[in-house]
Amino acid sequence: MDRNEHEHVIEVTDLRRVYGGGFEAVRGISFSVDRGEVFALLGTNGAGKTSTVELLEGLAQPAGGRVRVLGHDPYTERAVVRPRTGVMLQEGGFPSELTVTETARMWAGCVSGARPVGETLELVGLGGKSGVRVKQLSGGERRRLDLALALLGGPEVLFLDEPTTGLDAEGRRDTWELVRALRDQGTTVLLTTHYLEEAEDLADRLAILHEGRIAATGTPAGVTAAQPSRISFELPEGYFLGDLPPLDALGVSGHEVDGRVVRLRTLELQRAATGLLTWAAEAGVELRRLDVRSASLEEAFLGIAREADPQEVAA
Repeated sequence: MDRNEHEHVIEVTDLRRVYGGGFEAVRGISFSVDRGEVFALLGTNGAGKTSTVELLEGLAQPAGGRVRVLGHDPYTERAVVRPRTGVMLQEGGFPSELTVTETARMWAGCVSGARPVGETLELVGLGGKSGVRVKQLSGGERRRLDLALALLGGPEVLFLDEPTTGLDAEGRRDTWELVRALRDQGTTVLLTTHYLEEAEDLADRLAILHEGRIAATGTPAGVTAAQPSRISFELPEGYFLGDLPPLDALGVSGHEVDGRVVRLRTLELQRAATGLLTWAAEAGVELRRLDVRSASLEEAFLGIAREADPQEVAA
């Protein structure tokens, strides 16, 4: 389907959440999610991810700011919003004695216009486990069941809280493919995840939370591009840092020297690497232990945490 980039399915404006004792878990954040978009919320433990998602799901009322899901307040207009959304919590807590099919049928009875149970179980790879009791499922299989129940109502908006925790590599990839297929069908997906590779692979856009505030937001590539790439190598015997070309001429923004090892940071990786290798070729020397590495979402994530609390990251 055609995507309307101006159609905000989720709108968050200056959102705040305060717990008993005055602890402010969410401190005035704003973002929007378009129809048919996958949006990831990232952050360290306690950053405010789950607190934010619970407000979007209508499980609590904000202390301040405004939330709209499908044009409605998810808390005061929950009866309107809930049938059009699917929620996958971090842990479902299903009756252990029921089978997979019995659990899904029970849940389908609470959903308007539920899709066929068997079809949904096949969709998440549980078709062969339909008669197995929940207590006999592995942790990864329980996560698949959580996802199946979130999909039973054919939701327009899907909230996924750590969807691939406990899954093996194959299960994680299968879930990614399913999320992509749902997005292509027009489903809007908001997910939280500790797996940065997952966010980088799946998300159209993302926000990194730190201490209840948004520290960075944009496309994965855009957030990554704001971080420097790295080049490290061992100085050739008889050479010193001053023998290299001027670092500013190479586009180097920072450097460290540890014995004979030099580490360079740059936002212009090709320029810096080309200049360095050209110098080495003309000097007839070999740059041993050469490592040229583009910036990654992980480095962006750690960089934000490092800037906010350098002692904690160094510990």
